[in-house]
Amino acid sequence: MGRIVDPCAIACFEAGIKLGALFHQFVGLPVGEKNVENVERAIESCVKLQPFVKNVKVSISVEKLREKESAFGYTSLTPEMLYAEVEVIFEGCRVKARLRWDDKLMYPIMEVVEVDESE
Repeated sequence: MGRIVDPCAIACFEAGIKLGALFHQFVGLPVGEKNVENVERAIESCVKLQPFVKNVKVSISVEKLREKESAFGYTSLTPEMLYAEVEVIFEGCRVKARLRWDDKLMYPIMEVVEVDESE
């Protein structure tokens, strides 16, 4: 019916899907210094529910948050504030990928940073 696809190709694709979903679901979320850690943990918790996810780490730049925070103590989460790492394991292949803001490109970059077939 079909050809066999390399498990690492699937793991890379899955990692990209996780980061893309994270980015598009949570950018715009209300965030302030009072709830930044709760928001980070909530995003991690949501991503961890998805198949093949071994680990997730999300951090929101408080420095960048402060630059945009309103007089009411919050702002909307923007791409510049967001950094995330995800680890996916599929059929023995472990992939680490990250989402980071690139100041030069003015664009959120999603990239595979490690592939390990020995899992």
